[in-house]
Amino acid sequence: MSGHSKWSTIKRKKGKADAEKGKIFTKLGREIIVAAKMGGANVEGNFRLKIAIQKAKAANMPNDNIKRAIQKGAGNQDDNNFEELTYEGYGPGGVAIMVNVLTDNRNRTAGEIRHIFSKNGGNMGETGCVGWMFNKKGVLDLNPEDITVSEDDFMLMALELGAEDIQFEEDSVRILTSPEDFEEVKDGLEKEGYSFVEADIDMLPDTTVEVTDPEQARLLVRLMDYLDEHDDVQNAYNNFDIPDEVMDQIS
Repeated sequence: MSGHSKWSTIKRKKGKADAEKGKIFTKLGREIIVAAKMGGANVEGNFRLKIAIQKAKAANMPNDNIKRAIQKGAGNQDDNNFEELTYEGYGPGGVAIMVNVLTDNRNRTAGEIRHIFSKNGGNMGETGCVGWMFNKKGVLDLNPEDITVSEDDFMLMALELGAEDIQFEEDSVRILTSPEDFEEVKDGLEKEGYSFVEADIDMLPDTTVEVTDPEQARLLVRLMDYLDEHDDVQNAYNNFDIPDEVMDQIS
């Protein structure tokens, strides 16, 4: 896998997905609630809410659920006291991991996240210990077979729309943007008939750590799985790079 491949790409390759739609909807609902609480219910004036709704629709979350979450957040109800926190730490081999959570009990969540790190060969660190290694970027992933023009023409089109970089790989095409230009690039490509495997604002590492030891890779995948499955975890980011042949050994 390339150094810029996200954990979500690994999950797709290994067939990893939440078996319970309810868990997915709960996480998406929390994100919508917090986005509406912070920026209001007007989708056009609230970029975070717009992205959250797009993700919810992509996951086939019912429209009624989406509307209720928006109303709940915009209503500033007393039971909406979710706190947005970031935990940072290290996985096996010293790889960097950042975990974004939405929680109504920071002490409980901190203890549980610390336990997940420690029981899977990692440790939670101080705030800022790895955050400096990551940059916020807009990320748009497409299937290569969906590109209807030459690579040069596609690159030129994306750059003219505001993309910062286009990465062509064997099984994916990735477009990187600044967070501010993400929506314009996405909308422009959609008008050209393109759809995305994934489209989100992400935290990408400046450098990656290649993991070639199968046991270390297994521990890292298990650590990330446990983080993803935690109810309060919205996103977990890392800077490890597991080659395809190693993933094949541990899958």
